[in-house]
Amino acid sequence: MSESTMTYTSPASSAKMLRAMVGIGIVCALLIVLTFEGTLPRIEKLRAEALQKAIFKVIPGITKTGTYQLNANNDFVAIENEETAGEIVYAGFDDNDRLIGVAVEASGQGYADIIRILYGYDPESQKIIGFYVLESKETPGLGDKIEKDPSFLANFAGLDVSLEDDLSSVQNEVVPVKNGTKENPWEVDGITGATISSRAIGNIIGASTQYWVPIIYNNSKTFKAPAVTN
Repeated sequence: MSESTMTYTSPASSAKMLRAMVGIGIVCALLIVLTFEGTLPRIEKLRAEALQKAIFKVIPGITKTGTYQLNANNDFVAIENEETAGEIVYAGFDDNDRLIGVAVEASGQGYADIIRILYGYDPESQKIIGFYVLESKETPGLGDKIEKDPSFLANFAGLDVSLEDDLSSVQNEVVPVKNGTKENPWEVDGITGATISSRAIGNIIGASTQYWVPIIYNNSKTFKAPAVTN
């Protein structure tokens, strides 16, 4: 290529291009931040509404709920702001203000990513009475069966989490088992083709109930129905 056909870019032009690119980058970053901050309140509102609906699903028969925080003394305190940091559970009551159950969030590693769930616990029967997947990225058509497979969901209509006589720990830890081999009421029958995902649910609930069930059971009398229906 001859000197007459070569393109020459002066240092001044390069500097202008660089400044323009930096400026565009800053504007784009600012727009992303503003969009995120602008949509965050709506996202949080939708998330809260989805959680409320899930609470009613995992504790059948309730008409109102209350939010409680576990304090340093292992006592539950009613709170109004669900964004408060700390360990939170959701108590569900019927029309007569009778405690029907307590909903607990839990999470753990699935096949693709972290799975977030909500389950309902009935202190009177000492059983898990409901289950709902709050967030999952499991494989469509396989792993997502944990959200809709009727046989799998039936595990959580009366999963035994009875306490030892001293009420300090769960008598039989919830464990996942291979599909079709469930023999005991504390076992979670898995899903063929979604073994890892269904096993993850059993492990998540097993670990969570070992911690939460003794605390909730021994404090069940502290849960009082809110004056206003949520």
